[in-house]
Amino acid sequence: MSASVQTALVLSFLAGAATSIGGLLAFVVKKDNFAALAIGLGFSAGVMLYVSFMEMMPQAQDTLSALYGKNPGQWLAAAVFFGGIGLAFLIDQFMPTHHVHEDALEQKNKLKHLGLFTALALAIHNFPEGLATFMASMENVTLGVSIAIAVAVHNIPEGIAVALPVYHATGSKSKAFWYSTFSGLAEPVGAVLGFLIFRAILHEAAFGVMFAGVAGIMVYISLDELLPTAHDYGEGHRVIGGVIAGMVIMALSLLIF
Repeated sequence: MSASVQTALVLSFLAGAATSIGGLLAFVVKKDNFAALAIGLGFSAGVMLYVSFMEMMPQAQDTLSALYGKNPGQWLAAAVFFGGIGLAFLIDQFMPTHHVHEDALEQKNKLKHLGLFTALALAIHNFPEGLATFMASMENVTLGVSIAIAVAVHNIPEGIAVALPVYHATGSKSKAFWYSTFSGLAEPVGAVLGFLIFRAILHEAAFGVMFAGVAGIMVYISLDELLPTAHDYGEGHRVIGGVIAGMVIMALSLLIF
């Protein structure tokens, strides 16, 4: 294996592993600190909404418009975006029920569902990021390092989105940590598949489609899962404060990196 391939794989792995930093939050937040849970879930929703509308959808629109023309490309991006929302809804229906009741066991089941569902969506989201990091690193190591840093910064709050609900549902710090870590491992998996399969055959349109679809999935999770659950555990101003903080952090990371 050449040095350039090794470097690309290492960068993809390190970027994905940053979700475990978010998972470490479970070790410093008290289990009965529901205010922190509400703020953290709001923060995660802010991260997902901002990155979906301000980064992923513009990238999808630009890529598909360049390939198929402005209007057809934007229509395709919008269609795939709503298709992602539909896919998230179908996944939601096949996962264990999570309707809210006063019973503590039902609340724990809802939180566990939220953590698992978020981990699944972020794994899907991280797959094309890992592939993009790998491809960029193969072409230009400096560019690859820049992308890897940006992805790593983004992945820290995404790890929080997985760890907090799992920890509050199970009381297990190790489960919270490992679920958040595994959600980030999709990035080196995407890099390996890029090296073994996709490098020769992947069409540029696939990136646009993946980004638009994942944006739809993340918006669904934010509006149907993260924000309602946050409001269950905290008053509105704390939740919206978390949302705004998440958006600010993501905006700064995109502007700086």
